[in-house]
Amino acid sequence: MVVVTHRPPPEDAAERFPRTTFTASVEEAIATAKEIAGDKFVTIASADIIHQALNLGLVDELCISQVPVLFGTGIRYFGDLVVGHLILEDPVVIQGTRALHLRYPVRR
Repeated sequence: MVVVTHRPPPEDAAERFPRTTFTASVEEAIATAKEIAGDKFVTIASADIIHQALNLGLVDELCISQVPVLFGTGIRYFGDLVVGHLILEDPVVIQGTRALHLRYPVRR
């Protein structure tokens, strides 16, 4: 796991979180995650970080799972993109149990 933080990690971070790398920026986090992943995929599991990564042009594909639950609060996944409109390619659609999984390549 790669964590983006503007604070130094705890002194005992290596002992408490041995599989966690702390970075100071989204760019550094994605580069580090790609290095760790090798030929595997990197997943961003934070609405705030995906928002920043989209604005930085660092996202190749969006994977969205539509589930039958509506939340009234939280961080908007696609709020105020600095880049304006972001064009996605046609989705790959995977029907799940009580969920619809969509994979959209980001158009370059």
